[in-house]
Order: sequence, then structure tokens, then C-alpha cells
Amino acid sequence: MAYSIAMVLSGSFQYRSALGGGLMAPGSLMLGNPSLVYECGHEHGEGDRCVVFWYTPEYFERLAGSEGEFRTARIPPLQAMAPLVASAAAGALGAAEIPWEELGVRVAARTVALAAGNESDQGTVPRNAAARVTRAVRAIERRPDANLTLSALARETGLSPYHFLRTFERLTGVTPHQYVLRARLRAAATRLATDAGKVIDVAFDSGFGDVSNFNRAFRTEFGVSPRAYRSALSLSES
Repeated sequence: MAYSIAMVLSGSFQYRSALGGGLMAPGSLMLGNPSLVYECGHEHGEGDRCVVFWYTPEYFERLAGSEGEFRTARIPPLQAMAPLVASAAAGALGAAEIPWEELGVRVAARTVALAAGNESDQGTVPRNAAARVTRAVRAIERRPDANLTLSALARETGLSPYHFLRTFERLTGVTPHQYVLRARLRAAATRLATDAGKVIDVAFDSGFGDVSNFNRAFRTEFGVSPRAYRSALSLSES
């Protein structure tokens, strides 16, 4: 019992539901409401690949606002969705590390706007939203290693995930995922400079669950590996 948005990444198939149907081609979106029955057919081929985002009714309704349920079965391949589809494809193929929760919020918000014929995607933000987001920023700085998901941060501020994401990005210039990542990397760099512990321990203590992801993110941010960073500091001190 959930809302769904399925992105077609490759292949094609027919789609039919009570809302209508049509040919689903790469770049198109298949939309579903709770309890909606649909049927897919592969009369002319097989091997399609999709990424599906599922949303509980309560979560989706916070994102959709007054728009309510989908009134159309699909959205054709549109330029407005192309960057989001490309990000999902890169994540599905393992070619990039994708903040899936943030991407899911963006996909839902953009899809709702397109389905309603309102690409401007206007929404109201509480007047004290900036102050709430500022408190979230300070919380991240205090504990960058904590479980700082988009949902958790939004819940603490009392904003919907979409409004929190939008306000946070406007205020800081980066997304919550990017901010948390950089806060963790700064904390790790400090540990590497002041602590002789193992790199793997620094990675885990800084909030990274995988040392290979930590090494890749650290090199991207600082231009060198964690070991080379520590080594360079040791040489400069000597």
C-alpha cells in the first residue's frame, strides 16, 4: 500500500492501469497510487531495467501537499527529469555513490509538479524555517558521525523532507548529504592529524560504514589518500 514512481532506464514495455497506459520507454516514469492495480506487457521485447521509488502514503502526502494522488499513469521522457533519471541510472549501475533518500525526495517533488502541469514547483516555507535549518547545521557539526539521514534531520526541524532539503540547500549552498559528508571528512582529517590510530578506525569513528567509500571520498575532497595525507603532515612537522 504505497505510492510508486518507476523510472525506465532501458528497454520498453506496455503499461496499463485504471489511470490509463501507454508505451514505457527509457526516461519515462510509471506512476502508481496505493491499491492501484496495473499490468505490464512485453509483447515486443524483454530485458527492461527500472529503478522504483516507493513512498508510504503519509510520507508521500507530505511531499505532494495539496496535489494528492496521481491522476495520470505515466510521464513521458522529459528534459526536466533527465538529470534525475541519469543519477538513478548511475547509482543502479554502481558507477556513482548516490544519496538515494535525497534523490527520492527530488524525484517525488518533480514528478508531482510535472503530473499536475506545474513545473514551477512553488511551495510555502515556514518563516522560521531558516532558524530550524541553522539548528540542524549545528547538530551536524556537533555529531557528524551520527545517523543523520534526511528524514531524521527533517523530523527534528519539523519540516517536510522536501521543504527541509530545499531550505537547507538555499541556506548552505549544498545538500544535507553533501554537508554531512564534508563534516565527516573534516573530522576524519583532524583525527588523522592528531591521532595515530588505524585509518579504518578513523573511517568508522567518523561515520563511514565502508573504508573503501571513505578512501574514495577523502581523496576526492583533499586530493590525496588518508595515508598520504597523514604522511605529508608528519613530514612537514619533521
